[in-house]
Amino acid sequence: MPMNTAATPFVECEQIHAGLAVTDIAAAIDFYTKKLGFKLAFTWGDPPTFAGVNLDKVQMFLRKGTPDPKGCVVYFLVGDADQLYEFHRANDVTIAEPIDDRPYGIRDYVVRDLHGYYLSFGHHLFNAGPSIKIERVDVPVRLEKRLAALLEDLAEHKRMSVNSCLEEMLLHTNDGVGPHTQTTLRHIQELKKKHGIDYDSHASYRFAEE
Repeated sequence: MPMNTAATPFVECEQIHAGLAVTDIAAAIDFYTKKLGFKLAFTWGDPPTFAGVNLDKVQMFLRKGTPDPKGCVVYFLVGDADQLYEFHRANDVTIAEPIDDRPYGIRDYVVRDLHGYYLSFGHHLFNAGPSIKIERVDVPVRLEKRLAALLEDLAEHKRMSVNSCLEEMLLHTNDGVGPHTQTTLRHIQELKKKHGIDYDSHASYRFAEE
């Protein structure tokens, strides 16, 4: 059998939707919206055989069918797991595993829904672990100059003036969706490496200057 020599294409993928089979769409919608705090996004069919429920920007599908929860866990990364945990407890949601700090740097818990599916909710522990000692040293090029150089390269990439590029970013600072395409976001990562700018590590929350 000949080997497949075709090049693997680059695929842009921005979302993944979990889809759970449930026996009763109406009961599932009621549970997820009233007990778990989701919002109903849509239903399809009359009576409904398919529905979408949202937790903030994340959407999950519910479809009419035979539930098969064995080995299935849906994980939600949220802003404040403690607040949601208390809300779920107050609504008498079945807690399968109480909330706690995990060694993998997340504080989370697990609930079981009315069809037997397990759902985990957690948030990052940004300050987990001991302080990381650092020592400040002079660098040949100050951060301000490196940021300015990155901005100039970004403006060239977007075929905009530096002022227009900076104005665009400032105006979109508090928007749910930023002004950049996926291609531009990848280019920004390349520019950060080029200009020696790295502030992506969660460990930076634990830095303690000596």
